Amino acid sequence: MADVSSPRRRYLVRLSTSMAVYLISLFAAKYLVKHEMVEGAALWVLALFPGLAIVGALYAIGMLILETKDEFIRMLVVRQVLYGTAIALSFASIWGFLEDFELVAHVEGYWIVVLWFLGFGIGGFINRMTHGAWGECA
Repeated sequence: MADVSSPRRRYLVRLSTSMAVYLISLFAAKYLVKHEMVEGAALWVLALFPGLAIVGALYAIGMLILETKDEFIRMLVVRQVLYGTAIALSFASIWGFLEDFELVAHVEGYWIVVLWFLGFGIGGFINRMTHGAWGECA
């Protein structure tokens, strides 16, 4: 069983908190906007909350890297981050040029972070296939 103060446990608490704030704020904002219950400065605040929650999730990953003492595990997490970054930025660049030449429809920017997290997961799978570990903290 992992130590209560382990980097993995703190990561999971941070990530869970961020994702809870994300889901609650996103659904609340969508509901309030749909029913025209908010406007002006309050609308700006509502629009910022889901994005700030994503920043919290990225912070959780960064802190996992900083707090993980095992160099192998830390390297695996860094590889996952690099895979996520490469996939998301490659897609954003290619799609941006296609969009600029009016070959594809516009995609809202927040989908890039969804793609990043997908790439992060793919990186974990690649770690498992190439190094025999997902990057879990022991």
